[in-house]
Amino acid sequence: MERREFIRNTTIAGSTAALFPSLLSFGNTPGETSPKAQNNLPISKIDKPLAIAMWDFSWILRHHKYGEFQDWDKALEGLAERGYNAIRMDAMPQFIAADKNGKITEEYRASKKDWVPALWGNDYAMSFRPREALLEFLPKCKKYGIRVGLASWFLPHGNKLDILNEDGGLLRGWTETLDFLKKNNLLDENIVYVDLLNEYPDCNGYDWMKAELNKRSDAKKFILNNPNAHLPQNFEPKENDNRLYIKFYNDFANELIAKLKQKYPSLDFFTSFHTWSGLENLELTNYAALDFHVWFHHNSTIGKYIDAAANTTNIDRDIRSDYASLISCWKENKSSLVSWIDQMITLIAQKAQDNNIVCGNTEGWGPIGWYDHPDLSWDWVKESAEICVDLTKKHNEYKFICSSNFTHPQFKGLWEDIKWHKKITEIIKT
Repeated sequence: MERREFIRNTTIAGSTAALFPSLLSFGNTPGETSPKAQNNLPISKIDKPLAIAMWDFSWILRHHKYGEFQDWDKALEGLAERGYNAIRMDAMPQFIAADKNGKITEEYRASKKDWVPALWGNDYAMSFRPREALLEFLPKCKKYGIRVGLASWFLPHGNKLDILNEDGGLLRGWTETLDFLKKNNLLDENIVYVDLLNEYPDCNGYDWMKAELNKRSDAKKFILNNPNAHLPQNFEPKENDNRLYIKFYNDFANELIAKLKQKYPSLDFFTSFHTWSGLENLELTNYAALDFHVWFHHNSTIGKYIDAAANTTNIDRDIRSDYASLISCWKENKSSLVSWIDQMITLIAQKAQDNNIVCGNTEGWGPIGWYDHPDLSWDWVKESAEICVDLTKKHNEYKFICSSNFTHPQFKGLWEDIKWHKKITEIIKT
């Protein structure tokens, strides 16, 4: 799944008592977070679930004049007001790290060459400074009691980056990023986890790994082309055999985590997954948690109707009939669809339990993509979220739970429904 892309000082004291009463009750000054009010444990050890918002790279690529994240204080205050106490954000290790010659680039340009709605990321061509941004943004998260899951989609965002094609680029990118944060005293208890690669092994821009995976998509063909390759003991390939593909991405991720854990033992590491990753194929030996994304969108019964209604590439059309078809399908098949996603959630929780780790979902639950449009409603998105959040609450393994893919200020139709957000986050955190 693709991913595209908020300083107020004078009113904080007056608004903090209303928005953050728990902070003041422990004798803190406005803007400070009490250790007792904030759970400072890593994700693997927390007790009550976090209500987490997926802010991806929008937090920085919409941080510009007219952007919804122009004022980070306003955005974070709004998120806390709605009851969220964590975010998952792209730390952009591919931009924080130096290039292959050791040169650090402070500013990059993100292109935008059309007027097709950008659900995430930059809606205009813009410049961003990732190192400066992290230094400013992360302390603000702590100020508002928002814990941070560092993540990466490892995308170029219109830039040519050698690290994407570098053997070991992902390890180097994250090592240099974590070193940078540690040097600036930002690698603290407010970091709840590090998600090394989004929806592994599919939806990311780490081309080196993808090339290696493609070589192994057919084990028999791979062995013919690589007769000296190191293979599992007594391995006999079959026609269209993808076992080497699966082994490669499991080994790669677990070895990556082991190397980073050796240097940063206090941090929780994992990669996130989605439906097509194949839950049954995952080896989670070194994983601190299982972040497995699931939506009704991935069910073939309703998926095609969501695709039609939420299609942003053909915006000059009457989508009322597409939306009506979606709602009709939902009403007719609701029981079976809910049963399907209940089973998915149960399997995810069971996978976590089998590996003695916690689980969560930072992206879900109805559509993967949705947007503000006069002919679209957010009601179905909200309903699907309420259903799925209730289903996760049956499982003690679920310790970080989202309300949707759209908990950003740019999705105004959902963002402005503060009452709904408060209701759903209260359920999540209970």
